[in-house]
Parts: sequence; C-alpha cells; structure tokens
Amino acid sequence: MDSLTTPDRMIRIAVDLVNTKSLDPETLTSVDALREFLLEHGEPTATVDDGDLAAVKAVRERIRPVFHAEPREAARILNELLSDFAVRPYLSDHDGSPWHLHVAKPEATWAEWVAAGAALGLSGFVAGHGFDAIDTCAAADCERVFVNAAERRPRRFCTPTCAGRTRVASYRARTKAAGPRIAARPRQQEE
Repeated sequence: MDSLTTPDRMIRIAVDLVNTKSLDPETLTSVDALREFLLEHGEPTATVDDGDLAAVKAVRERIRPVFHAEPREAARILNELLSDFAVRPYLSDHDGSPWHLHVAKPEATWAEWVAAGAALGLSGFVAGHGFDAIDTCAAADCERVFVNAAERRPRRFCTPTCAGRTRVASYRARTKAAGPRIAARPRQQEE
C-alpha cells in the first residue's frame, strides 16, 4: 500500500491525520472522506471500507497525544506505535512503481500503514529536531498540531491566520482593559 514513503510525507500524514479532528468539525466522516485523505497523500488506488475508517480514526487518537505529552511520554507512545505497527524497512517496486521504502508489513491495512509510517516519520523528525519542534497551536480557539523544522524561528501557531487572529484579540483585550479614551479638546484661541 505504500507508494514512495519519504520521511516528509509520513510526517505530513501524521500531522494532517491528527488535524482531521480538532475544534473544527470532524473531516473523516465517511469512507469517501478517508479515500480522499489517502488520495491527497499519494495513494490514488485506495480501496477502503467502514472498518478502515474506524481503524484509521483509532490510530489518529493514538498519535494525537504525541503532540501534547512531555518528551518521555511522547517517546513512549511513538515507541509503542513502532512496536505495534512498523516492520524492518524494506524496498519494493510493486505495481510498476519506482523503488520505494515500506515500513509496514506487506498485507497491512490502511490503519496499520498509516500508524507505521506516521510513527516512523514523527520519530525521525523528533530525533533530528527534538520534541520542541512538534506542538499544538497556541491560539485559544484552535487545537491543530504542527511540526517546525526551523531552528531559529520558534513557532507557536499552526497558521498565520491563527497568529493574526490571536494578535488582534490580544490588542482588543488590551485596549478594552485600558478603558475609553478621552479625546483631547481643541484649545480655544484667545481673542
């Protein structure tokens, strides 16, 4: 089921999967939605059913805590996912595709494939950038997750939209707390 498994792709799948359920409405609402998710992530021939949908949602809930947990707990979760789903990586060129890396067993379900790849992608990312490089959006009205490989630019928000909305809300709160401004009266000229 893998096609061109790269670390960046698997990290994106992990982040995007967790973000399918946040304060926004659930986006994995049907088999068609799961098929579209897999298509968006390079799996054009995905055949899925209701069991796959439920299993992928269960994997999502196992991955989500990695973005919220302390490093030791996040590492424990990732190691557990790797133990449960990943296999020794192997090269494959099935179905006429170019050579690529598989990290799930050949007969893996979509949920097992997602779990193995996402766990390996996140583990590799954390090994290279540290747990501080994965986070949850700091906006009060958002719980989306993100990864940030930029070492010198710490990131607190999932998108510029959340950052801007938070800055505007903070500004409004400060100006409201300062109270109404009294406009200066123009001086009357003496005659």
